[in-house]
Amino acid sequence: MFYELKHDLSADYFTKESGEDFSFQAHMHHCFEMIVITEGEMRVNVDDREYRLTKGGALLIFPNQVHSMVTDTHSKHELCLFSQKHVSAYSEKVASKVPVDNYFVPDEFYIRQMEAVSDDTDHIELKGMLYAFCGSFHKNAVYREAASHTDKILYGIFEFIEQHYKQDCTLHSLAKALGYSESYLSRYFVGIVGVTYNEYVNHYRISHACYLLSDTDMPILEISYECGFNCLRSFNRNYKRHVGITPLEYRNNNKGKTLVDKKRAMG
Repeated sequence: MFYELKHDLSADYFTKESGEDFSFQAHMHHCFEMIVITEGEMRVNVDDREYRLTKGGALLIFPNQVHSMVTDTHSKHELCLFSQKHVSAYSEKVASKVPVDNYFVPDEFYIRQMEAVSDDTDHIELKGMLYAFCGSFHKNAVYREAASHTDKILYGIFEFIEQHYKQDCTLHSLAKALGYSESYLSRYFVGIVGVTYNEYVNHYRISHACYLLSDTDMPILEISYECGFNCLRSFNRNYKRHVGITPLEYRNNNKGKTLVDKKRAMG
């Protein structure tokens, strides 16, 4: 299963997907993310806490919270990502804070509403649904200040990748920017995320390439440079290693498909 790491920062950004047997390594982004389990079980880590979600259970993950998903046997879920400005009154109320506990059980009525969301859903209706979810979560939520010292290191790494993935994004450059040794950052990153720094950067670049291949008409050579690869051969080799098919095959298979279709195509 593939997962897009890079998300639009526009005020009206929203995307929703229905998925099955989903797993993905630790990551973070600037949007709220809500995931509801509709069948089976999924383990989700948010910051330093693990949740075992079963049918009806949900998490509201805040912007810049590090999270990962693992399905050991089987799961089905509904997931949506939405910008902070979609729920600006709530975002302002909880600014610089994160929940102590991200878990809640939303009303089935709103889960059905989320399942029914499409490109034709009215913007006001969409915002009303998102506020309903946030309101349900907020009713019993307890919050803490957002970042500890170690959180800030990880946020700094992710921010560096986001800002530099097109150019020099080496571990050496990261260490120089953050003021830590390469060996310390390398061990720290693997310990938290579970993959090496270089593997993560490559995955981030491939994730953005998938978006450009399916949602734009940019030539593949231009996409390779846009995503930080110094030649087309390197791009093709890394892309096939991560995705299993060539960039051209992915474009032909996914052009014009929805996010749900793209993820299903990735297995």
